[in-house]
Amino acid sequence: MAEMSDINVQKLTIVQQAIASCCGAIITSLFVTPLDVIKIRLQAQRNPFHKGNCFVYSNGLMDHVYVCGNEGSKAWYKKPGHFKGTWDAFMKIIRIEGIKSLWSGLPPTLIMAVPTTAVYFTCYDQLCEALKNRPGKHDEHIPVIAGSLSRFSTTTVVSPLELIRTHLQYRRLSYKQLYQAISTKVAADGWFSLWQGWASTILRDVPFSALYWYNYERFKKMMCKKVGANEPTFFVSFTSGAAAGSIAAVVTQPFDVVKTHRQTQLWENETLKIPQRDSKSTWAVMRKIAAGNGITGLFAGITPRLLKVAPACAIMISTYEYGKSFFSHLNEKKNQHP
Repeated sequence: MAEMSDINVQKLTIVQQAIASCCGAIITSLFVTPLDVIKIRLQAQRNPFHKGNCFVYSNGLMDHVYVCGNEGSKAWYKKPGHFKGTWDAFMKIIRIEGIKSLWSGLPPTLIMAVPTTAVYFTCYDQLCEALKNRPGKHDEHIPVIAGSLSRFSTTTVVSPLELIRTHLQYRRLSYKQLYQAISTKVAADGWFSLWQGWASTILRDVPFSALYWYNYERFKKMMCKKVGANEPTFFVSFTSGAAAGSIAAVVTQPFDVVKTHRQTQLWENETLKIPQRDSKSTWAVMRKIAAGNGITGLFAGITPRLLKVAPACAIMISTYEYGKSFFSHLNEKKNQHP
């Protein structure tokens, strides 16, 4: 089950794996970001953003909390618009503001998305290799274990960095002021305060990663058998990635709803200095949402999430596999002609 491009991975260096994943992250962001920019602009049109309000911006690879500043209509997420729907917004933004506006807000997100994705995918491949070399192995469990561990470690490392970046973005602090703010926070609430919101992120991302990699490897193996290929073609990787991403997105949607709820609430508390309205556990928040809106409330926003997650997973994994295949054949030529 975990025949994870064995031919490719064994011939690749860690640097080559990282380069392949970085390329995949950049290409995915370029394709998926316009979807979220349009979604946020439509959202701002219905309910104008005020200073201190939060929303979650995602490029298909990672989430980024935007805390609205005091820039008025100059900020990309506050620009006025009269859009009738997604397609109308797409056409009007290009015609009136220029095509670059569809990638507004991308640079600060890419700064963390690209290295984080590189670490995550490289960790996954390296863990797969390490687990396959152990005696008494159970190959069908390898994608689940490797996917869970790589996502857990990546999310844990990134969590305080995300908090620090949001502070820099919202308050425009100098590095000295940022250090003082973080020192004060740690002195008052302890080191664990830097990982606020970590639990809800882990509850969504780790199961998503486990489900995604398990189903991706399974679908890839099945499709490779059907087409009689030893390595996954671009079409096989793309289709398998889209299917695996869709399944994982649907199953983990309740955790995504809770994560967004807690994340935006946390930052409104941080920036507006209002008392935190809900400090209950993730499970308590889920029960509250279900009690108020029914079970369907836990799956709110599933359609737009699928429209973003499915293509993001498909583009990322197919580009990554293509990059690994490219480096594999390059290494093979070097070995043949030293």
